[in-house]
Amino acid sequence: MHILDIFARQQTTCSFEFFPPKSRAAADHLYETLQRLEPLRPAFVSVTYGAGGSSRELTHELVVRIRQSTDLDAIPHLTCIAHNAGEIEEILLRYAAAGVNNILALGGDCPANMAGHDRGQDAFRYATDLVRFIARFNASGRHHDSRGFGIGVAGYPEGHPATPNRLRELDYLKAKVDAGANYICTQLFFDNRDFYDFRERCELAGINVPIIAGVMPVTSHSGMVRMAELALGARIPAALMRDVLRFGNNAEDVERVGIEWATEQCRDLLAHSVRGIHFYTLNRSHATQLIYKNLAGQLPEAAPKPLRAV
Repeated sequence: MHILDIFARQQTTCSFEFFPPKSRAAADHLYETLQRLEPLRPAFVSVTYGAGGSSRELTHELVVRIRQSTDLDAIPHLTCIAHNAGEIEEILLRYAAAGVNNILALGGDCPANMAGHDRGQDAFRYATDLVRFIARFNASGRHHDSRGFGIGVAGYPEGHPATPNRLRELDYLKAKVDAGANYICTQLFFDNRDFYDFRERCELAGINVPIIAGVMPVTSHSGMVRMAELALGARIPAALMRDVLRFGNNAEDVERVGIEWATEQCRDLLAHSVRGIHFYTLNRSHATQLIYKNLAGQLPEAAPKPLRAV
């Protein structure tokens, strides 16, 4: 389903993010996770993407398999790193042929195995350039939907470290929306005040597309440290850090603390009319399932999806 139709049918969306498995065992585990989470009826799921041929193929294979074997709408990530225009066009054609309806367009970070890569050789230096390219592809009429792909982009409630000037950062984000982005999905955060401030600043900047809040529950002390690294320096509130450190040697208690914190985040976001909540699952189902259970009766009912054509 096109993302515009998803937002038209659901006032508040819930969605999950996964990454492509790199082994048979990891693939089996992921599909068990998908089976557990599918009954929660997310509006969509997204699949991450890294530079390098093998990772790209894994993303495509997972997206197509989700589409063919589940009732979930899968949105693949697509990054600018180490791509030329012909490669991006080929990827878009393959997704269009597979019936994929939406893309999350990202600038991306250069992976460790591509250290020293010259970004000057890439066809798209910034996510805005990639959004424009997808919009031109959409206008060419080569997608089964006359609107083409729905396009999502990333937002950073705590600020993007590459853009210390927060006013300029909003200019860049608005440029992505003006280029054709239909919605914004934020980086994870732990203090909702950061999200509300970001949302208000977007409104002041004339950014009027839906903004989905990214949430990731802490499940271990090491995981908390890793989150801060992966999320470009996410700020861990002292209250959350204190509780994690207090139970640092007890994995079950740390997970409980993280789930309770994420649950309260979600309750508060729902009370403040968030347009959507996007759970970063790390390919696990347990924490997300418990958060859903804690929010019983508060999450909006997902609209039934239309029957597939056969």
